[in-house]
Amino acid sequence: MTRRYDAVLFDLLSALVDSWSLWNDVAGGEHAGRAWREEYLRLTYDAGAYRSYEAIVAAAARASAVPDDAAQELVDRWGELQPWPEAPEVLATLRRRGVPLGVVTNCSDRLGRRAAEAVGVDFEVVATAERAGWYKPNPEPYQLALRELDVPADRTLFVSGSGRDVPGARDVGMDAVWHNRVELARPDGVADLPTVATLDPLVEYVFGETDLQG
Repeated sequence: MTRRYDAVLFDLLSALVDSWSLWNDVAGGEHAGRAWREEYLRLTYDAGAYRSYEAIVAAAARASAVPDDAAQELVDRWGELQPWPEAPEVLATLRRRGVPLGVVTNCSDRLGRRAAEAVGVDFEVVATAERAGWYKPNPEPYQLALRELDVPADRTLFVSGSGRDVPGARDVGMDAVWHNRVELARPDGVADLPTVATLDPLVEYVFGETDLQG
């Protein structure tokens, strides 16, 4: 089989890190945490040019009726973020097989780098919305990562944690896979998107040893 991709870029807070559990715990339960997180996702994906990530998290908290101090508590507890269980080994295997890795995240630079460190793997690129000056799905964060990775877009796979990341990745020329760990609803326009419930199939997919279903 022929190797499909020469590099892999990841969404960070959903594709690699279980940020949902922390959001839920800070909010006081899964229902409140998911409502807060989904409002935060809506605000970041609609934001366009970068403005304070922490301010967006706080605005989403207010709109979701979680406790007033939830946004600050989330930032204070950011160090508790943990990767999905299989993520460190899957990424370490890709690195051992010579695949450069990076992340593209709608985060401030400070929080994005801390979350990337939680994965326990060295990334060639950590492209945050703050560094790019724009939030995904605008092209700038993806383009920043591709420039710094120095691999053509058509040879780079993007692993999304939210289906709403995908149009931006595709617009700059990358193929995408959706790691839909928490069973989010499929957005319009991505019916053909290959989808996985865990990261386990990723190595074989990158190296052309298996196919994925949409």
